Amino acid sequence: MKPTVVVVGGGYGGIGVAKALDEAADVVLVEPKDAFVHNIAALRSVVQPDFLPRMFLPYDHLLKNGTVLRDRATRVDGHTVELASGTRLTPDYLVLASGSSYPFPAKSDQSATVDAVAKYQAAHDNLKRADSVMLLGAGAVGLEFAGEIAAAWPDKDIVLVDVAPDILPGPYDPRLREEITRQLDELGIRRNLGSPLVQPAPTRAGEFGRFTVATSDGTVIEADIWFRCYGIAPQTDYVAGELLAARTHDGYLEVTPELRVAGFDNVYALGDISNIDVNKAGVAGRQAAVVATNIQAQINGSGELAEWSPSRPVIILPLGPRGGSGQLPDGEIASSEAISRIKGQDMMVDRYVQMLNLGG
Repeated sequence: MKPTVVVVGGGYGGIGVAKALDEAADVVLVEPKDAFVHNIAALRSVVQPDFLPRMFLPYDHLLKNGTVLRDRATRVDGHTVELASGTRLTPDYLVLASGSSYPFPAKSDQSATVDAVAKYQAAHDNLKRADSVMLLGAGAVGLEFAGEIAAAWPDKDIVLVDVAPDILPGPYDPRLREEITRQLDELGIRRNLGSPLVQPAPTRAGEFGRFTVATSDGTVIEADIWFRCYGIAPQTDYVAGELLAARTHDGYLEVTPELRVAGFDNVYALGDISNIDVNKAGVAGRQAAVVATNIQAQINGSGELAEWSPSRPVIILPLGPRGGSGQLPDGEIASSEAISRIKGQDMMVDRYVQMLNLGG
């Protein structure tokens, strides 16, 4: 009889672990959404809604042997997984890959694809009407969104607002900020940095409606629509019992170099909820390989486990389909052409179509 593995979360990390262990174990992937959400394409989908069918990809063919269970984990103590439906699972191995939340539209906040698509379409319609756009946050999301909007609608007035004194916080090479700044200038994207808003915008994010706000340095900003581009939060509210000892004050789970949750031999955590390489894009998929390798080794009783090697700062930051820059694993600053080839042209859709065994 095969050992059982429950994977909580069907995002980038979760699908990687589930697929890799599908032959070796009886896998159950628990995910409240009815489709895999390719969030990498989210901002492109706002300005180009014909991308939406490629953003929501069915789980139907991911597993040949295992099960994708549309349900939500409500209580996980390291031994038992309790689901919203009332189902209780007691797996041999547990993988926590529930990811993070982020303000719409960078991440979808709907469980049903039909509702999510409607919300993205509405955001597109409102954005299309707007002559001027305010984006709160000049990190990777704000910059990428600004680039997408400018590429689709060159005549829109776009302003990035951030309390930080410079764009793109993080341990990146100054040359990257210089290159991104140069391209922002070429696109006509304004920045108001180092000064917070005195009061919030009177309209809801993504809602069309002319408004005026001011920053603490006295700058007055008028816009027709605004979006929030900051505020990532790990989704670990379901953690309970003995597992709480591994939860940090800010919601992450403390893990060992093998990506096991501290204090547990058969419980793993990866991606945006682990406290290793926090919030680094692209990490979840590579961590999934380590987790799957280690569970396979435990199942086989075959010696030492693999360890995660923290990555150097890496970012792939498109500014529209043909612009952008990035910092590569070797430390080099990527050209616009390289960024377009890696991500900007198709937003990595083909990779995940194949990952989910959808052909194409």
